[in-house]
Amino acid sequence: MPAAREIGMMGAALALTGGVACAVCYLMRAHKPEKRAKEEAHQTTKTSTAQKQPIIKEPRTAGTQVLFLGLDGAGKTSLLHCFATGSLEQDVSPTQGFNAVSINKEALQIEFLEIGGTENLRDYWQKYLCKARLLVFVVDSADAERFSLAKHHLHQLLPADPCLPLVLLANKQDLPAARGITDLYEALELGNVGDGHRLSVIGTQVKKGKSETNTGVQDARDLIIEMMSGD
Repeated sequence: MPAAREIGMMGAALALTGGVACAVCYLMRAHKPEKRAKEEAHQTTKTSTAQKQPIIKEPRTAGTQVLFLGLDGAGKTSLLHCFATGSLEQDVSPTQGFNAVSINKEALQIEFLEIGGTENLRDYWQKYLCKARLLVFVVDSADAERFSLAKHHLHQLLPADPCLPLVLLANKQDLPAARGITDLYEALELGNVGDGHRLSVIGTQVKKGKSETNTGVQDARDLIIEMMSGD
């Protein structure tokens, strides 16, 4: 069975509406009609001003890219290579800057943008969120000492777009020290990512020389294609 787990957490906004109507009548026999007419005109002006429609900003246009992020050494470049070619025939060099990959599936063209995970490149992550339709975050599941760092950066990203779907790849599942997706879910506190995010967690592994793509990698690729092809 594929090591995949999808947790849909669609939030419902709770709206509270309430109104209190209060009418007070004053009997002002001592006031002249002219003064009362001026007061009524002033009140009409205030009411008209209060009823003006507020300025509503246009919603952000949905992005078109799959943003591929994660700490350095998580295996992002190898996974992208497998997504594009179906296997990993040779070692790939870690991404030192930006890596763009295009995958065509029938009439669908998906643009992946990988940004390196070294400390000097992490500042660029949030700047590219506005172009993303989907965020894929890769974690080295065998490097437990850096789970807290990965959690820190992931939770910094998510509030910038509360409705951005998230696919978390628990990579390197073939290593002896690898943590399962349940442990990783808890370590990264994914239960607190926000109600609006559609969240999927999939275990993956990439081995050089394998002619067939790992089941988890294929599941992740298929899920991303499905999410990008949906409305």
